[in-house]
Amino acid sequence: MFELQTPPQPAWEQVQVQEPPIAELAAPAWDLTLGLISATVQVDQNNGDGTRRVGTAFLINAPRPDGTPRTVLVTAHHVLDGMAGRDARIGWRSEMPGGGWRFAPDPLRIRNMMGDPAWTKHPERDIAVMEISAPPVFARAAIPLGWLASGEDLDSWQVGPGDELLTLGFPRGYSSNTAGFPILRTGRIASWPLTPVQSFPVFLIDFPVFPGNSGGPVFWTPAARKLPGTVQPDHPFIAGVLTSEVRPSDEPLGIGVVAHAVYVREAIALLDAAPTVGQGP
Repeated sequence: MFELQTPPQPAWEQVQVQEPPIAELAAPAWDLTLGLISATVQVDQNNGDGTRRVGTAFLINAPRPDGTPRTVLVTAHHVLDGMAGRDARIGWRSEMPGGGWRFAPDPLRIRNMMGDPAWTKHPERDIAVMEISAPPVFARAAIPLGWLASGEDLDSWQVGPGDELLTLGFPRGYSSNTAGFPILRTGRIASWPLTPVQSFPVFLIDFPVFPGNSGGPVFWTPAARKLPGTVQPDHPFIAGVLTSEVRPSDEPLGIGVVAHAVYVREAIALLDAAPTVGQGP
């Protein structure tokens, strides 16, 4: 870096002028959205018959109670529960020289020798969390715990029906490219009221759900639209986890079911109280 050199002012021009403060530049909306994309991964397991079970997961930066760093994987409980084998596969991505990317999956231990789950399930909601050892680039990309919205956050930000939210996932096992990046889609909140969370533990989003979407984050960044005249949140937030679709019969309605993000916080609190089980990529 270098400093711009300017000639001194003539004496008759040397007056004291109060310079206006330099405002901090907000991160562009696309940069914040890319942050969520970077923290979202595919989880799958071979079924042994030429098919595979696929789900979506995302990473949270959730330090342990003693303050030491920890990366927590979040997904829908039924995604992991439906995988019978000890090891699943997690879809890391690796940047190559020249700007290219490659899909670089690794085994993920999800059950112990006895077949018991290595994850922690929320007692009432379709939410699962587990501590994992992530590659450094993914550990750095993990979403801050503070971005998990509470019911009070949704109220203060005036989040309501018609607001647009974004979601990431791997519908029917498809990714956005061969590097394994998730597919970004949008939908509008389709139910009311959203709070109190204790009374309304899930909300609806106008969004077709496919196998492989389950476990994906449903979130807001400035790239998403809010209704005019409502409060703009001061940072991105995770509103919840996509867990299922509304399907009263064989005909889907094109509506997704989202479990509030507060249940992810509660599941992580249960993880804090559980014995530590080492997980490797």
